[in-house]
Amino acid sequence: MTSRIHILPEGEQELVSGLEAQGADVVGADERPTGVVVTGMFKSFNLEEILEQNPQVEWVQLPSAGIEKYGKILRRFPERLWTSAKGSYAAPVGEHGLLLTLAALRGLKARAKATSWGAEGGISLNGLRCVVIGAGGVAAEMVRLYKAFDTHVTVVRRTETPLEGADRTVSQDRLEEALEGADVLALAAAVTPATEKMIGAEQLALLADGAVVSNVGRGRLIDHDALVGALRSGKLRGAGLDVTEPEPLPEGHPLWELENCLITPHTADTKAMVVPLLRERILENHRRLRDGEPPVGVVDPAQGY
Repeated sequence: MTSRIHILPEGEQELVSGLEAQGADVVGADERPTGVVVTGMFKSFNLEEILEQNPQVEWVQLPSAGIEKYGKILRRFPERLWTSAKGSYAAPVGEHGLLLTLAALRGLKARAKATSWGAEGGISLNGLRCVVIGAGGVAAEMVRLYKAFDTHVTVVRRTETPLEGADRTVSQDRLEEALEGADVLALAAAVTPATEKMIGAEQLALLADGAVVSNVGRGRLIDHDALVGALRSGKLRGAGLDVTEPEPLPEGHPLWELENCLITPHTADTKAMVVPLLRERILENHRRLRDGEPPVGVVDPAQGY
């Protein structure tokens, strides 16, 4: 299917060599590409202009799992085959989600800043009730990691189709039921109109006293004012956030001041981790399309993920 590939902004040599080894020509935007590959994370470049000028483009590969930045372009060109990187970065992002969970449970932010011995503290993840929101590769990886600690894991997703490894899977309309009494809440979902600020004061109040929250999905999944309130009141033991709203989180934001909130700057998957994983996804999808097989990570423009 796709043999003339334009790469935005440019292709690292191993990617270019890999595509050429599969029989592709790597071409400029003005050389009638049949596929466009975006490698710059969270950037749209001039993608809309390129698609407008090249109606022959059949396939567009996006570099991230969360694709809300490309929503306008997706809706404008729904007839193209869109694929994302969903699932590609599951291992490092899931690992980071576990790290943030354990850090929140053990109070590691306060201990990292301590200059004296202090009192004992922290609780174990083993045996806790966990809720994971999401159904993609990261959510699946977090379920797998949590289950290594003999936890009970409920997954909340758009449908009730069971997620492998979870003890229970429920649809999003049963979110409050799933949150009732949970000790750990992990967010690994995409941002859509149905999920934006899905976790607010009402939802946090349903968690067990002393629960923790870990977010490696998107900052807009949580009402940050409600999160600050729950952390200050002691309702939550702690939170670990790799994503915030906005990003970067401005200096002076209340979340920075809280000793029970650890924030990392959207580095669950660093560039060094992402480049080879994205290359693998691009090459796999190009090979599949060349051979007439269905690609991985197909995006539904209507759903936005």
